[in-house]
Amino acid sequence: MSTRQPPATIARLLLCAGLALASGLASAADGEIRKIDAAQMRLTLKHEAIPSLDMPAMTMTYKAPSATLLQGLAVGDQVVFEAEKRDGAYVVTAIRKK
Repeated sequence: MSTRQPPATIARLLLCAGLALASGLASAADGEIRKIDAAQMRLTLKHEAIPSLDMPAMTMTYKAPSATLLQGLAVGDQVVFEAEKRDGAYVVTAIRKK
């Protein structure tokens, strides 16, 4: 019994993954936490360029979708994070310490 996928199925999967990356749905970058505002659910990150978001290296404040995402983080932490643009604002969707 073979588990090989037909070429058309694989091509569709690759196309969907490419579109997700091109639209900024999964944009990972390295950065350093400069400020955390848990009350406003925001964090400021100094980060490398994020080409998929057409963003140069910079220091910028991002929204966090929940206060839970900020737990365990501290100013000065080196992190890897994912961000996307939602309704005109940049949102950190995932973050972990290096």
